[in-house]
Amino acid sequence: MAAPKPNALSWLGLSALVIVLDQLSKAWVLRALPEYTDIVVIPGFWNWFRTYNTGAAFSFLANSGGWQIWFFSILAFVISGLLIWWLAKTPRNDWKTALPYALIIGGALGNVIDRLIHGHVIDFIKWYIGDHVWPAFNLADAAIVGGAIGLVLFSLTSGKKDSVAGN
Repeated sequence: MAAPKPNALSWLGLSALVIVLDQLSKAWVLRALPEYTDIVVIPGFWNWFRTYNTGAAFSFLANSGGWQIWFFSILAFVISGLLIWWLAKTPRNDWKTALPYALIIGGALGNVIDRLIHGHVIDFIKWYIGDHVWPAFNLADAAIVGGAIGLVLFSLTSGKKDSVAGN
């Protein structure tokens, strides 16, 4: 009987790091930043701006009466569970798969913690150029977006060279 190949579940350590950094940054925000007040970090590009989001990305469903908090929390748990299951089936050295999964899991669960503790997600990073302002976000959001971009980029660059060469 062959020994099982090491899987990528060790990448959950990165997910845990994302959660810890996200929650530490939000604790700092709650202690140090006034609500709804711009604090310039890089003029013309980046401000701290403490705000809250009861919805999903871009405040989707933010004013829906509260049910969306449970919906997005359950959705994050289901997606994270699925990604963990996929990590268990992914070879440990397949970082192009494991890294994006781990970032998405950490970001999703970081925002779930906010929803369950505060009833909303704490956002505080505000990017802008002139009058063009990107909606405020947090480290968990950045990890989710980074993971999603990684999934797309790595899937585009991981062509099957063997099938081409064999024809």
